[in-house]
Amino acid sequence: MSTKEEQILVRISGQDRPGLTASIMSILAKYDAKVLDIGQADIHSTLTLGILIRMDEMHSGQVMKDLLFKATELGVNIGFSPITDVEYEQWVGQQGKHRYILTIIGRSLSARQIEAATKVIASQGLNIDSILRLTGRPSLLHPERNVRACIEFSLRGTPADRSAMQAELMRLASDMEFDFSFQRDDMFRRMRRLICFDMDSTLIQTECIDELAIRAGVGDEVKAITESAMRGEIDFKESFTLRVALLKGLDVSVMQDIADHLPVTEGVDRLMMVLKRCGYKIAILSGGFTFFGEQLQRRYGIDYMYANELEVDDDGKLTGRYVGEIVDGHRKAELLKLIAQVEKVNLAQTIAVGDGANDLPMISQAGLGIAFHAKPRVVATAKQSINTIGLDGVLYFLGFKDSYIDS
Repeated sequence: MSTKEEQILVRISGQDRPGLTASIMSILAKYDAKVLDIGQADIHSTLTLGILIRMDEMHSGQVMKDLLFKATELGVNIGFSPITDVEYEQWVGQQGKHRYILTIIGRSLSARQIEAATKVIASQGLNIDSILRLTGRPSLLHPERNVRACIEFSLRGTPADRSAMQAELMRLASDMEFDFSFQRDDMFRRMRRLICFDMDSTLIQTECIDELAIRAGVGDEVKAITESAMRGEIDFKESFTLRVALLKGLDVSVMQDIADHLPVTEGVDRLMMVLKRCGYKIAILSGGFTFFGEQLQRRYGIDYMYANELEVDDDGKLTGRYVGEIVDGHRKAELLKLIAQVEKVNLAQTIAVGDGANDLPMISQAGLGIAFHAKPRVVATAKQSINTIGLDGVLYFLGFKDSYIDS
């Protein structure tokens, strides 16, 4: 005669301590209980531990009695709930649903911001399976430390209207000053291998062509053309040709002076260190100039660098022309695909980060496209954006935690 079995959900909460889980498991092991599911969360040294077990009915009463005694000894609270076979099978059936990751980032995150994001999740019929803080805890005594906050929600289900959800999250992010990423939680999200960056106004906090123009005395004219191009109002190739022509006669030594003082964007040093440590291939795909891109390439050990080359005459002066093919938006997307092929990387494993209209093709092409402190048109088109913190915010969209970024 076979022994009848049942499911019991064991819930434990209280002050965490080393060996607590081992003590609970020793009792379950004694009665040969099967663990169907287990999960734990710790908040400020207080744990919540859930264990779903299946065991024969003959011993379930004794198991619960032994667990109650052990909980009293450990000073924690414990509760039990029976789970029927039907309830268990319904729960198992839910596990096949699509899974997504919603990441929200800010200099800090308030209950109001989290409420707004989670309301959108609920309205789309998505269930939150787990919540994880990726950033370190803020210090009350040293508020200048850990000046960023990131929370990752693991979601289950299928959005009722993904486009509407994206639009609403975008509106809230703009109104309430936080950043977000909504990604399918699949193997590609966990195995990104190639990341491509724009340079000007992304890796560095300036447009090099504007800096050159200022030195050439045509700053206002060039800046106006640059801004128009970045907004997508005029064709990039046309604007590039016009701007380079205005630089004619500038001494090439000026370029070195600008290169020596490039204002690197907040978070770039930390981001590059982690990406290199983890084996990512890194590329600069820039509508700017090779002279400045090579400076960053040497500094960070970047694997690929494509940008535009300015023509220089025998007297060391810019001719107002360029050499070779212009790296515009279309070319950036082509290069992303080419590098992915060379590195044998699936496009779904690629990342593209940029701020201007000429970055949209590669942002749209990549598995993860991120608009960084971008122009309104780019933010409206990209599915992910970072506007509140530095470029190392990209790491949180990849699922990195501060605890192992900074270890």
